[in-house]
Order: sequence, then C-alpha cells, then structure tokens
Amino acid sequence: MHDVLDGCRIAVVIPALNEERWIASTIRTLPSYVDHIVVVDDGSSDATAEVVRALDDARVMLCRNASPTGVGAAIALGYRQSSEAADVVAVMAGDGQMDPDDLEAIVLPIVRGKADYVKGDRLAHPSVREAMPTARRLGTATFAALTRLAIGLPSLSDSQCGYTAIRVDALRRIDLDALWPSYGYPNDLLGAVVRAGLRVAEVPVRPVYRGEASGLRPWHLPFIGYVIARSALRRFAAERRTLPLPRDELGPPTSTKTPPAPRRERFPDAPRARP
Repeated sequence: MHDVLDGCRIAVVIPALNEERWIASTIRTLPSYVDHIVVVDDGSSDATAEVVRALDDARVMLCRNASPTGVGAAIALGYRQSSEAADVVAVMAGDGQMDPDDLEAIVLPIVRGKADYVKGDRLAHPSVREAMPTARRLGTATFAALTRLAIGLPSLSDSQCGYTAIRVDALRRIDLDALWPSYGYPNDLLGAVVRAGLRVAEVPVRPVYRGEASGLRPWHLPFIGYVIARSALRRFAAERRTLPLPRDELGPPTSTKTPPAPRRERFPDAPRARP
C-alpha cells in the first residue's frame, strides 16, 4: 500500500450505464492501494454486469439496478454500500475518462486532514485546451460560474467534474435521499456540502476523451439550470434560518440589571481528528 495512505481505507464508487466496452479497463487500472470497489450497474441493457462478474478482483462489489435511476442516484447507492468499508470514498466514471494516476491527488487532501470533499478540476490542467473540446470547456466554465454564485463558493472552478472524494464522516452529514438523482447531481451535491459546512478543495486532473459522444444532451441543460437555482434557494433559506431574530421576536429582557462580564478561561487545543 502507498506509504502516505497506509492505514486509511480507500473505496471507489463506479457508476456505469452500458459501459461494457470500458468498465474492465477502468477497474483493472485502479491503484493497488484502493481497498474496495463498488460498481453500480444502473440498469444497463448491455453486458456491463457480466464483464464485471468475470473480473478476478476480490475488491469488487457489483450492485445492479433493474432500470436506470440516474447517475446521481447510482452514486448515492454506491456511497451507501461503501461507507462502512472505507474512510474515504472516491467516485470515478465507468467510461475510463478519469485518469487513475490522479486518484492519489484527489484523496490526499482528505487523508492529510486538509479537506472534507475534493473535486477534480479539469480546467486547471495544462492539457485542457488540447484534450477538452471547446464547447465542453465553455459549457463547463459557464456552469461553474453559475454554481459559484448559487452556493456561495467563490473559489470553484469546475463544478461538473465527477472525479471526487469525500471523507466518510463528512458524508454522513449529507442527506443522500434529498440529492438530485440525474444530470445536475454534482451541482446539487456541492450545494449540500457547502451548506453542511464541509471544507472543499479542488485539484487539477487530466481531462480524458476518446472521441465518444457526450452523454449530456441539450434537453439536460434546463434540468441542470433548475438544480443550480434550487441550490441557490436552499442556500438563502439556510442563511435566513441562521440570522439573529429582531428584539421584538426575542422578547423583553428578563432583568434590567447589567449582566456580569463573562469569565475568560483558557482551553487546550482540541486534538485533530484523523480523517
């Protein structure tokens, strides 16, 4: 096992829909320090499940949905299945478009206690202009700008990248049942992460494209826009709940006496929790 990751259990969730062509190579190229792999076959009509079953890898667990539930719902299922067996759970697509060499950079900020949730940032990678089609690059930047405003995370660069990792203790603070199940899931999860007060980090990852058509379709765009708007409304509602009440809502003071000054005490620094 990798020295830095020694003692930290790493799980990888792989949502897959009709990925019989790429799923085996995606799993075979995962680093040896990955302890647990959950493949969620989201109602595939091809041989995705059969290919996974044929692999000789004791780390792999296969979950199958009878019909497609959406990539977000598939990832949520993978989170539930892996959370008891890991300290950090990463997500990688089943189409091989996420470089396994970048997995270490994704999980290390969590292992070192510097972040609770880490996203890959394709736009920060030096090869992005050559590797990512211009339309995708512009669309990614646009959605990132809208998501930044909606959830109040000014440092966000690539909201749509699905290459992520989360600390399991932090994952338990997210209501997985309330998350958007389909396209727009990354934006919705980001909003939930920020509202939960989790620390977010981004690291550059290599964009990988093999010339295959994107699964994103024009009719998905309004849904993603809706999810971003919903995240903004949820953020404003959460902020409103935390605002101090006006004096007339708090009620009259119970005493006219000046309260004593609070006594100052010193406390030792709390020990840092292990990720």
